[in-house]
Amino acid sequence: MSNLLPGLNTSAHEQVQPACVDVASVSKSFGAHDAEVLVLNDISLTINPGETLALLGPSGCGKSTLLRLIAGLDTPTSGAVLIDDQRVTGIEPRCSVVFQEPRLLPWRSVSANVRLGSRGGSAEAEVGYWLDLVGLNGFENHLPKEISGGMAQRTALARALIGHPGVLLLDEPFAALDALTRMKMQDLLADVVETLGTTVLLVTHDVDEALYLADRVVVLGQRGEAITDIVNVDLGHPRDRSDSRLGPMRTQLLRRFGIHI
Repeated sequence: MSNLLPGLNTSAHEQVQPACVDVASVSKSFGAHDAEVLVLNDISLTINPGETLALLGPSGCGKSTLLRLIAGLDTPTSGAVLIDDQRVTGIEPRCSVVFQEPRLLPWRSVSANVRLGSRGGSAEAEVGYWLDLVGLNGFENHLPKEISGGMAQRTALARALIGHPGVLLLDEPFAALDALTRMKMQDLLADVVETLGTTVLLVTHDVDEALYLADRVVVLGQRGEAITDIVNVDLGHPRDRSDSRLGPMRTQLLRRFGIHI
């Protein structure tokens, strides 16, 4: 583990129980019957407890739709999503979501925004723990307009984690950040996942990000197509971006998108 998480105690993260996610023959269509658009077609996938799985695919292929179905923010047209063998039938309390935009309330402090993610309220000490975890100690009373984009995403991550999710769902959470900030956030996420052991689904367009963070990379085809590839990244954590063993996997994934190097 890197030094991004100095001096952490274990009292809060011991409550995180990683969950198993089963996507069972899920299809999803949008629109009326005479103009129906099939986005996901018979997708079956299991995310094991404590695993980080990255979901890659072209724009419009249903990556974010699948994440929303797992979170219970939408319902499948057919098939089912189960978390720890319980069918998802509505907004799923075992999941927390981090979106591409931080979606912070501008009139609330960093601390108050984090507390919004708590299940039933949290003591100040626990809010402080999660702010410490994401490197925001000392910024508790700042408003969103007073912090950087990277710090805002750290706040969103802490807000997701304070609810002790069994499944952490990340919908391109670093896409809007500059390259250096993005890499720092990737390092932070890797440390947080290693510390907490929660189950993670990461939606991304970035092949390198997927290979750096994930235990498996799942590739979706064009809209309405099936899973086209699954790459096991058996390199352990923490991971080195310059590891030569990542090269063949990167080539394999890029070829799936018609890019030859």
